[in-house]
Amino acid sequence: MTRLRLPVLLVLVAFVTVTPFVIMVLVAFAPPGGRTLPGAFDLTRATWHNFTDVLQSADITRWALNSLVYSLVSVLLILLFASMAGYAFAKKRFPGREVLFWSFLATLMVPFQATLIPYYILVSEMGGVDTYWGLIVPTLANSQAVFLMRQFIVQLPDELFEAAKIDGASEWRVFTTVVLPLIRPILATLGVFVFLWHWNDFLWPLVIGQSEAMRTLTVGLATLEGENVTINQIMAGATITVIPCLLVFGLLQRYLTDSIATSGLKS
Repeated sequence: MTRLRLPVLLVLVAFVTVTPFVIMVLVAFAPPGGRTLPGAFDLTRATWHNFTDVLQSADITRWALNSLVYSLVSVLLILLFASMAGYAFAKKRFPGREVLFWSFLATLMVPFQATLIPYYILVSEMGGVDTYWGLIVPTLANSQAVFLMRQFIVQLPDELFEAAKIDGASEWRVFTTVVLPLIRPILATLGVFVFLWHWNDFLWPLVIGQSEAMRTLTVGLATLEGENVTINQIMAGATITVIPCLLVFGLLQRYLTDSIATSGLKS
């Protein structure tokens, strides 16, 4: 009985987690008359009309493009900056390193809502409202990403870096040829998390993207609730937003496993 407790608990947690997504998909494929749960369970009446209607009634393509630009560019820049900062904090020696690192990490204690207005005023004064750079730049200083990178890089053997320096490699070459290949698992893991954070982000895109052309998918779908759009079409739009997340996770799942397997290795 003791051995069965954990599997049963995991099955229950998985069921509770998956149920909302299953209901979302069922309602998305249900006809207008079957938008309630009993009617949505009738799979013989499933239809694609809700997807075609929501694509025609809203600029989903533009919103999806905005979300992709916001997410992919943020992933690339955050991974670059976080890996460089993590390498410096883990392997470089300079005055005030620990104070600077823990001060930067302390920003995790500050809720984003507390900095929202200063961020908006600063970006607005610089002309970043309704622009991609105004949407992306304020999110690049990611202390969680720097912390994860630093914790992973600090485990790498110092002998590798010493050997590269003896061979005459510059700091940039050490970073690109030694550090980056060794941290691919954590890069993939962090890339998945950062992509999901930005793809599902709502508050900052809502504040900075004031025109319809600069809305992301999350903001755009929220605005549909106030328009003449059925719940089936809203669920169809929500189902569309989940697809990129599943694709990213499926493509990088192997690297997630590698990151967990190698996170405890030492020199």
